[in-house]
Amino acid sequence: MNTAATPLLLGCDFSSSPTRRKPIVLALGQRQGARVQLTALERFDTLAAFGQWLSQPGDWVGGFDLPFGLPRELVQTLGWPTHWQVCMQHYRSLTRDQIRSQFAAFCNARPVGGKFAHRATDGPAGSSPSMKWVNPPVAYMLHAGVPLLLDAGVHLPGLHPGDPRRVALEAYPGLLAREVLARRSYKSDDRAKQTPDRLIARKDLVNALELGSTRLGLRLKLSHAQRDALVDDASGDSLDAVLCLLQAAWAQQRHADGGDTLYGLPPGLDPLEGWIVTA
Repeated sequence: MNTAATPLLLGCDFSSSPTRRKPIVLALGQRQGARVQLTALERFDTLAAFGQWLSQPGDWVGGFDLPFGLPRELVQTLGWPTHWQVCMQHYRSLTRDQIRSQFAAFCNARPVGGKFAHRATDGPAGSSPSMKWVNPPVAYMLHAGVPLLLDAGVHLPGLHPGDPRRVALEAYPGLLAREVLARRSYKSDDRAKQTPDRLIARKDLVNALELGSTRLGLRLKLSHAQRDALVDDASGDSLDAVLCLLQAAWAQQRHADGGDTLYGLPPGLDPLEGWIVTA
């Protein structure tokens, strides 16, 4: 899949129910020093097609925009297994209706303002609780995505040993986007909300990534056509995939330059909950 000395990098904007209109978007790239070249954007409109791609032999480090774990507090309260792989096997055996009803019952028993359980990474990352089933439905993203990674046999640092040549990390594009834009919105799936302000925000974000003006210390290298494609995608899916690509590049740099077997994840991370890379 990749002939260069440095591994392929990939960033994934994931969908738990991909379609032709709203596919899974994969940004592929390569790092040379502090420069990350975007080489391609690929799209998958079924989970099966994406799973097949992941299962191919390869040499890559990827950042995936979906949660890799559930809050320990939730798992313990529900009486589920606290070993990550066994917990994920139980979770994948449930239907979405079963997940929603069990999680809703958990929330209903808790006080207003503290309905959801959180992972330790949610605070520093500013991410939604991985048990949320609406706006965004990250619980279903975990339910759809983690089994694909397990079945593909990839390596999940800190959580699950697998093929060390295919390394999957939990990424979160909002973490990097907020560093540049603060609370400005840059995307919407709703056509009525695809405003000039959001277009300008995407331009500002892409410009900042090209200049390398984030704490990751990496510069994004784009062709004119690629830049236009990222700015013109009002859903933000292509740009989110590229943000995950840069987080994967940062992690791969930690591994390559410092021998970090956790790819920049904190050594004390909870082996049930996981952690968002760069948080």
